[in-house]
Amino acid sequence: MKFIDPHIHVTSRTTDDYEAMAAAGVAAIIEPAFWLGQPRTNVGSFQDYFSSLVGFEKFRAAQFGIRHYCTIGLNSKEANNEALAEQVMELMPLFLAKENVVAVGEIGFDDMTAAEEKYLRIQLEMAKEVNLPILIHTPHRNKKQGTYRSMDIIEEHEIPPHMVVIDHNNEETCEEVLRRGYWTAFTIYPKTKMGNERMVEIVKKYGAERIIVDSSADWGVSDPLAVPKTGNLMLERGIPKEHVELTCYKNALAAYGQSGQFEESDWLSPDPIDQRSLFEGNSVLRGGQTPRVDEPEDDRIIQ
Repeated sequence: MKFIDPHIHVTSRTTDDYEAMAAAGVAAIIEPAFWLGQPRTNVGSFQDYFSSLVGFEKFRAAQFGIRHYCTIGLNSKEANNEALAEQVMELMPLFLAKENVVAVGEIGFDDMTAAEEKYLRIQLEMAKEVNLPILIHTPHRNKKQGTYRSMDIIEEHEIPPHMVVIDHNNEETCEEVLRRGYWTAFTIYPKTKMGNERMVEIVKKYGAERIIVDSSADWGVSDPLAVPKTGNLMLERGIPKEHVELTCYKNALAAYGQSGQFEESDWLSPDPIDQRSLFEGNSVLRGGQTPRVDEPEDDRIIQ
């Protein structure tokens, strides 16, 4: 079975993680722009970060057999620095037009401040202008209030729910998010938020329609194999295979495929891996390491 992890911050992961993900069946990933752990102090740091998402990280993932996509947005924490946020708003349209950008995100609330709401609204309008899906970050505190408020604002902007993925859901929020017609995503963490045992129970209760499983693996305690582990646990617990395929692959494809940039053919018929390749003169290998070089499909001997 193939998997998509539609929310993972691989910039902060190692090549070992890429190898393990590929071995577990992860074929494609989406990396949302996010909070780096400390505040950025100038717009140049955003420009370089966005450039790495559409450039080097796409290259690095491909060197290990995984197709990389990203979303571009100003995260809710840094929306509170309004002088910097204004500069990021001017920068974003350039990157939203880049190849492999499949959504505006992750955007939303953290402390539910007026500034966070201001830049959420601006970015919703940007998404409408370029006809991209939207990835919503719901707050870790005041989860229910923040989730409901986010949906109310989206509806004020007359954005159809099928264009929006609401992420970081839990048992408290998912029923209302599903009722309103949004893609309903769950972040699977090893010790906090939504664990894979709880995710199994949610799929048993609500079925698979519009439900998406992701890892949100980043620089903290997290698991880049959360999606395949959860999918396999669902199968062990008797959830039908078609429901596992929907929640761990097909729903993400349908949601982000609306961008016109997220195509299954990209990873079903990939270019062969050649780790001799360079990006801006750089290799994923270090001195003395043997590169992986796959033969083109047409040149392989079929026995």
